[in-house]
Amino acid sequence: MTSLFSNTSATGLPTVQIHALSAGHFTLPEEQFVYPASTGARKTVPSLAFLIQHKNRTSGKTTRIVFDLGLRRVIERYSEPIQRHLATRRPLTTDPDVVSSLRAGGLTPEDIDFVFYSHVHWDHVGEPRDFPQSAFVVGHGALDVLARKSKSLRGSHSFFESDLLDPARTVELPDPAGKGSEGNTTTTSQFSNTINVQGPWVELEELLPAALDIFRDGSLYIVDAPGHLPGHINLLARTIKEDNSTGWVYLAGDACHDRRILRGEKAISEWLDVHGHVCCIHADRAKADETIERVRDLERKGVEVILAHDVEWEEDAANAKRFFGA
Repeated sequence: MTSLFSNTSATGLPTVQIHALSAGHFTLPEEQFVYPASTGARKTVPSLAFLIQHKNRTSGKTTRIVFDLGLRRVIERYSEPIQRHLATRRPLTTDPDVVSSLRAGGLTPEDIDFVFYSHVHWDHVGEPRDFPQSAFVVGHGALDVLARKSKSLRGSHSFFESDLLDPARTVELPDPAGKGSEGNTTTTSQFSNTINVQGPWVELEELLPAALDIFRDGSLYIVDAPGHLPGHINLLARTIKEDNSTGWVYLAGDACHDRRILRGEKAISEWLDVHGHVCCIHADRAKADETIERVRDLERKGVEVILAHDVEWEEDAANAKRFFGA
């Protein structure tokens, strides 16, 4: 049987187009992200967003999705706790943001049908009000995080806005633990007959335990990626490569924050807060390690992996042309 991840001729296979969107930069203290780390070491990283475009072969309709919105253009619009946290993440820049990056390629927020959030940390949620006509998709558990029902989350980055999203334009994905059954999520007309946000979750080749076939044609999957934050999701997309074969791109969000962790050169960091509690950038360290190992397996199969804060990917000159509008 041919593997899903084999490179084949593009003829006849549904694909999507993917472009990177610059959505701000900020600076990470390495001691809170990788181990071992040199005392005081800091690294400025991007917050990448992505434009995904899918053309229905029957209707000819193009559906446009933006995956993550990066940093908020006006940081004063963040809550006070997040603004205090941002003081530890300087230098940072918010120009260009997602809206400017879309404009560089000739699109506006009104052209975007859906915004998918990998998760709802401050450096991914951007400014939802910039997209007043888009529908929003979040992973299972993300709405509880926004409502501040998750009491175990620690760290100055763990502040969330209960009023971030318009409930009338937002859908939360069904629980991946109910794999194989349809979700009970009520959807609006913006979702009906356009994308699959109700399930069922399926397993992909014993490698990814829970994936959702968004367009029901195998071109784009939402992948459950537990560990970093409740509701954390990734995307797996089939694309056309330069040699006209199809290949896969995996948008890994914050599955990990540094490519050295994927290579096994570093491990996930933990630290003590002022109260002596053990903190980690991942809400569930054990599940995060499992997710990272799955991502490694994808790379071994030839899937291109891009992290949300992938400074190595951004600095690779060959990727400059992959930004929208380049």
